[in-house]
Amino acid sequence: MDFVRREDIRKNELPGRVVQNAVGRNSAVASEKMTVSFCRYSAESGPMAPHNHAEESVVVLACKDAFVRWGSGPDSLEHTVSLQPGDLMHFPELEWHVFGYEAGGFLDALCIYGQVTNIRPEEILQK
Repeated sequence: MDFVRREDIRKNELPGRVVQNAVGRNSAVASEKMTVSFCRYSAESGPMAPHNHAEESVVVLACKDAFVRWGSGPDSLEHTVSLQPGDLMHFPELEWHVFGYEAGGFLDALCIYGQVTNIRPEEILQK
């Protein structure tokens, strides 16, 4: 068994979020079959842009005044749901979505992919 404390996983500061790669390629625990990351969305990282990628499941670990928007395109996010701890979101491959929060809010989540390659849209479209 591999055991890693979240506080010991390197933080990767990206636009709109801080990612800690827990399991997968170039992660705290190596895997060639799955990708698991802790992600924190808050004002410190700035707003997140709508995006899409491989099929993904996201579990809300903690949040305050957080929400998810999703839809048919980056400018067509027709659906919005407020989030609370314990919620699970499942995004089909290439579905557009974005996480957000009201002033003073945040989202802390666990993001899970069933693969380590073909996660980014440019990789998927080359298949």
